[in-house]
Amino acid sequence: MKKGLIGKKIGMTRIFNEAGKVVPVTVVEAGPCVVVQKKTIENDGYEAIQLGFGDISPKGVNKPKAGHFKKSDSPFKRHLKEFRLDDMSAVNAGDIIKAELFVEGEIIDVSGISKGKGFQGTIKRHNNSRIKETHGSGPVHRHAGSMGACSSPSRIFKGKGLPGHMGAEKVTVQNLTVVKVDSENNLIAVKGAIPGPKGSVVCITDAVKKV
Repeated sequence: MKKGLIGKKIGMTRIFNEAGKVVPVTVVEAGPCVVVQKKTIENDGYEAIQLGFGDISPKGVNKPKAGHFKKSDSPFKRHLKEFRLDDMSAVNAGDIIKAELFVEGEIIDVSGISKGKGFQGTIKRHNNSRIKETHGSGPVHRHAGSMGACSSPSRIFKGKGLPGHMGAEKVTVQNLTVVKVDSENNLIAVKGAIPGPKGSVVCITDAVKKV
């Protein structure tokens, strides 16, 4: 990747473009992020930068983490995230990265933790169909159905869609378009929806080139 940023999902709204058409967008508070640490091959075995986002009271930071922030002389941040950039020479510890890092019309990827849905059945979790609720079908209208073969191989194959915990996992939505950038308020309007509920933390990176 060439650039990355940590942000907070504000919510969805709409914007009218020059042609007068409605564009659904998600507003993200992107930054400001501070470069807390710059990792090098000599010290860490790989090159990356560690960004911090979201202010936090010194009372909420333990001593090891406080020493980590003081080493780079950066303010205490609630969220830390590493980004491996193609060019590391232009970034140094203590630098401030804001929403103006991205421009209108740019294609980006957004990753975050999806909304948790709790324990769900196969119809909601895997889009299974239910059977007809007629006489004789029994109380199995929303069950998972057959578990597989009987005597051979006498087991359930991996990947069988079963009830279980749904959501609350990392999701990346690719090839989204930046519709508008408000550099004064550090806001980015992204076309379409992104993972997570309002107020959740997301990571914005430039889109991965397809081969």
